[in-house]
Amino acid sequence: MSIATFVFLALFAALFLYAATMFNNFVRLKNNIAQAWSNIDVLLKQRHDELPKLVEACKQYMQHERGVLERVTQARAAVQSAREAGDVGTLGGAEGELRAGLARLFAVSENYPELRANEDFQHLQDRISQLEAQITDRREFYNDSVNASNTRIEEFPDNVIATLFRFEPKLLLRFKESEIEDVNIKALFNG
Repeated sequence: MSIATFVFLALFAALFLYAATMFNNFVRLKNNIAQAWSNIDVLLKQRHDELPKLVEACKQYMQHERGVLERVTQARAAVQSAREAGDVGTLGGAEGELRAGLARLFAVSENYPELRANEDFQHLQDRISQLEAQITDRREFYNDSVNASNTRIEEFPDNVIATLFRFEPKLLLRFKESEIEDVNIKALFNG
């Protein structure tokens, strides 16, 4: 075997190993995104199951607050629809509506001492608040994974492998701007 052939084969092997390593990194990033989405999905399902119980508990006490309860129910349906479709863009907006509806519901519940004293309501409120915090944590991990993948897809020479094997950028899970601002409690009570 000539030196030129040996050099050519060594370069080809090095290039192949480099391309295989980049491909495997993309697969790992893709799987991290899928795992992060799965973690969010589990929490969304759990919250989805808890919300009707919360609305039912509130209905017994909040006869004059049908609009608030309907807003939560409609937002729950929108989140479920976006979750089932895997539509991250729509899910962010639906989540914002649901969170705003829940904030309004919890604020209005302050006007009903019997409801606030109800153990089922307290348990459900705590459970949903815990799920909200967990969703926020998982959303951060999801967005970190998406950001890492999207960055690699745009960087050279990784973008060559990404294009060749059709690794596509993913959308970040964003909530409405109003959902990350401080809550205006006065507006919640007057709204």
